[in-house]
Amino acid sequence: MLSKRARADLALGFCTLIWGATFVVVKDALADISVVAYIAVRFSLAAVLMGIIFWRSLRRMSWKTAWAGSQIGIFMFGGYIFQTAGLKFTTPAKAAFITGMCVVLVPLMLAVFGRRRITGWIWAGAAAALAGLYFLTVPPEGLGALNRGDPIVFGCAVMFALHIIFIGRYVGDHSVGALAFLQVATTAVLSVLLLPLLAVTGWEHPRLVLNGTVIFAVLITSIGSTVIGFSFQTWAQQHTSPSHTAILVSLEPVFAALTSWLLVREHFGARTLVGAALILAGILLAELKGPAPAVPESPEPVVRAIE
Repeated sequence: MLSKRARADLALGFCTLIWGATFVVVKDALADISVVAYIAVRFSLAAVLMGIIFWRSLRRMSWKTAWAGSQIGIFMFGGYIFQTAGLKFTTPAKAAFITGMCVVLVPLMLAVFGRRRITGWIWAGAAAALAGLYFLTVPPEGLGALNRGDPIVFGCAVMFALHIIFIGRYVGDHSVGALAFLQVATTAVLSVLLLPLLAVTGWEHPRLVLNGTVIFAVLITSIGSTVIGFSFQTWAQQHTSPSHTAILVSLEPVFAALTSWLLVREHFGARTLVGAALILAGILLAELKGPAPAVPESPEPVVRAIE
């Protein structure tokens, strides 16, 4: 029988496959639905489904758990706002590789804010990833020709790094089901509240054309990426460290690039390939040579509905 650590790794790998494969789906859907409207619909549906799945955990939920889950949800909300907004102006593969920078940011943030020792390997990984980000996003003409979607997506990498760190901080002390639901519900509530504010200010007018592309994107990302993906991730982080989680999540841009090439024949020039290779090298340097060990075997999860 597989150990809990092995099952956690398989769960995270499966999540990463789903997340990477949906970049193209979301990119296509954004032609017919505005960014925040898409996030609101996706996470509202996911919150309803997760409320049904985890209702037993929610009945026993404390205020401390509610606060912990809300914090995680704020970073999830920020991550998806930046990622989805940036995806309107850049390609699925580039967005995925930039999002993958969160893997390098996790140990750096833990070192700076968590006072953990940072090694030369992590600095080398960060430098390689930064160089890769430059080649991937900055065209030969220079910063003046920068795609405006790429720096927006980098904001998503920062948010998702904090998301991984905060799950690692709270998952050992709170119900997995409650945290999984709360982060999704928080994202849903914040996006719904943001809709009228954006409309009044003119930053984004809510728009929805209900067609097959939009319906498929909402269903696959609500059920696959959100309900299954984040439930599995929250459970899996009981049995591994934030840094180990990050290295498995680093496979997301690989799956996204393959999906983008297979479905839309996205072209990868030499500069793009060099940048992607440097980012992956930076991820591997920072994580494989980094100092943070995985946590030892932990007890069975509080909520068994996702096993």
